Amino acid sequence: MRVVLQRVQQGRVSVQDQVTGAIQTGFVALVGVTHDDTPADAELLAKKTANLRVFPDDDDKMNRSVLDINGGVLVISQFTLYADARKGRRPSFIDAARTEHAEPLVQHFAQCLKQEGVQQVEHGVFGAVMLVEIFNDGPVTIILDTQELKK
Repeated sequence: MRVVLQRVQQGRVSVQDQVTGAIQTGFVALVGVTHDDTPADAELLAKKTANLRVFPDDDDKMNRSVLDINGGVLVISQFTLYADARKGRRPSFIDAARTEHAEPLVQHFAQCLKQEGVQQVEHGVFGAVMLVEIFNDGPVTIILDTQELKK
């Protein structure tokens, strides 16, 4: 599993002009799933996301987590995180998991964030065409990949 975390002042997702999720300070989490990912991968990413210290403290040092600031997480499924653009001009998405495998893991990731103590977890609509508004703060963007985290 992969997640691209963007520290935001606010984030919002809409489907067909209807807002399906919105947060103020926190993370927009773009989540991709591949074929061999498991619930344990979602749990690992949720724990890391909830506790990652990239929010400023009183001295403007990145020492606080989304839990410390009572921030939210906006979870957006994004199969394109597993795009392979090494050949040709059109990326291959063969490494992205099919809906029946990916959707439950994205939902499990969101649920695990709540279990970790994140008070506000919002989300988009799996498989829909979404308009995601990201007010990146910093900008701070962190990429987490379970294959790397397990090494």
